[in-house]
Amino acid sequence: MKLKIFAWLVLLALLWGPSFLFVKVIIEEVPPLTLAAARVSLAGGLLYLVLRSQRQHLPKFGQIWGHFALTGLMLNALPYALSSWGAQYIDSALAAILISTEPLFVIILAHFYTRDDRLTLNKAIGVLIGFGGASLLFAPASLAGLQATMLGLIAVVLTALSYAVGVVYAKQQLSGLPALVTPTAQLLTASVYLLPLALIAEQPYTLSMPSWPALSSLLALAVICTALTFVLYFRIMDQASATHLSLVTYLVPIVGVLLGVMVLGEQPGWNAYAGCALILFGVMVVNGLIKVNFHQPDSRQLEPEPLSLPMSAPGRAPGPPPPTQPATPR
Repeated sequence: MKLKIFAWLVLLALLWGPSFLFVKVIIEEVPPLTLAAARVSLAGGLLYLVLRSQRQHLPKFGQIWGHFALTGLMLNALPYALSSWGAQYIDSALAAILISTEPLFVIILAHFYTRDDRLTLNKAIGVLIGFGGASLLFAPASLAGLQATMLGLIAVVLTALSYAVGVVYAKQQLSGLPALVTPTAQLLTASVYLLPLALIAEQPYTLSMPSWPALSSLLALAVICTALTFVLYFRIMDQASATHLSLVTYLVPIVGVLLGVMVLGEQPGWNAYAGCALILFGVMVVNGLIKVNFHQPDSRQLEPEPLSLPMSAPGRAPGPPPPTQPATPR
């Protein structure tokens, strides 16, 4: 199962990774809030049509919709809005490093708020190795010309924290539901948050029609990188812990590097390859495919010797041995 989960995480990263490429094309013509609102609305509407075509229904309004509303806020609306806004004030490389702090937040939150995802030494080491790989992947670019403001840093860190809270909460409250129900309801509630905000703040109805490359990228972003991704995301959630699931944050940059090489003809330096190797190693350590063993004293040597009690005769309660009678002289 651990190898299967690792394969699922790789597939999830392959679906999620191209989102950065699509956003880069769209953002030239579409404002960030409008982009986020269109993304979740198209994805949620598509999943709803698929849901109804399979004769499934969303749950009736009640407590479960409170859970959908919170996960839609923490996993979609808030991080999409924060990351888009923060990108105006912080370098993308530095933003990528800060987003990679999500598994660090998750491993701490999961330890206190879940029953089956306790903090272990192997998990902590694996998460730190993965974070080191992500930092190595982006650090040279960010250190070459660091551009950031305090507000931008706060926005991106809050994005990572929002993802972490959403992952842990969804794992606790929404596991076990049908595969299409949770992502559909979550994306629809996210659109309820973002659509009014985009209409008021950016007035997209006054903008000119985007070009075909931007529209096709938006469609791919909504269908592949959002709708399909979150269906797989919640399917994995039923089998994996919140800590395991959050590690996809480390794998997505690897996909970004590969796309940069294959699509844009980029030539990454040694740090990119070393960072990718560390990320994969860290993910496998957390997932249990590689175990980091430390020398520990044998617990048997630390246990006290069992107390020996004299055996009593059948039918007689245990007690002190009878006094020794003096030998009778002959």
